[in-house]
Amino acid sequence: MSLDEIDRRILRAVQRNGRMSNAELSEDVHLSPSACHRRVQRLEKEGYIRDYVALLDARKLKVPTTVFVEITLRGQADDILDAFEKSVARIPDVLECHLMAGTADYLLKVVAENTEDFARIHRQYLARLPGVQGMQSSFALRTVFRTTALPV
Repeated sequence: MSLDEIDRRILRAVQRNGRMSNAELSEDVHLSPSACHRRVQRLEKEGYIRDYVALLDARKLKVPTTVFVEITLRGQADDILDAFEKSVARIPDVLECHLMAGTADYLLKVVAENTEDFARIHRQYLARLPGVQGMQSSFALRTVFRTTALPV
């Protein structure tokens, strides 16, 4: 399925506000409500729209500290990668885990209350991950820009 300009307008609009009603969306993208609804259903069915979520405020939830952790593993064998990935997916404070090309094998995005809380996360979870040879943590001083919207 290829996307036309109306599909792209719908995708941009739902990325901005996933809670808008079909009537609001159809007005925003200049399409009748029934045609808009059919297109949204098609975009969902085809997997362009995976889910609808609420973005929470990390400060209000008392996890304002973001730490990026570079992980180097002892090897690249499938069993080592699989064991690491299964274990890291169970850590509640890890928001993202990326297999990388370059010096580190994985890059994690971790949230914490503060440096002491990150030390707890490190001791309780990160230091116990299987296959880890080395770890380098970098604390974000300030988030300059953040978005979840993909370019459409």
